[in-house]
Amino acid sequence: MKKFVYKMQSVLSVKEKLEEQEKSRYAAAQAKLNEEEEKLAALKERRDACEERLRESVGAGLNIMTIRHNEDALETLKVFIKTQEFAVQKAEQNVEAAMYRLREAMAERKTQERLKEKAFEAYLVELGAEERKEVDELVSFRHGIRA
Repeated sequence: MKKFVYKMQSVLSVKEKLEEQEKSRYAAAQAKLNEEEEKLAALKERRDACEERLRESVGAGLNIMTIRHNEDALETLKVFIKTQEFAVQKAEQNVEAAMYRLREAMAERKTQERLKEKAFEAYLVELGAEERKEVDELVSFRHGIRA
């Protein structure tokens, strides 16, 4: 009995490896997005604390230099936040692109797996036909011996 050998197994193996690479790229992009979002949250917390200090310094009637310094710090934080929001958007785009590539790699692998399944089904049909042929020959041989 012959053994099933899928002629395109190397292609299927490559597709599986590509899918694994895309999974790791997606995971890295997602981790980068999480990191950027955490940085943004930390900057917003610093901004809120700076706004509170500014309100306290204005309410306490401290000197103008302290108030001006707090205002400058607040404006700088706002610029940092805008920059970080852009970084978050870019990271989100990278995650979306990685997800698209992952979906494509998964579809290609599934296509190859379906082709392998169809080749196996064809192999089973061929194997069944060969077995029937051998049985027919055996029956014919035995019938010939009796006659």
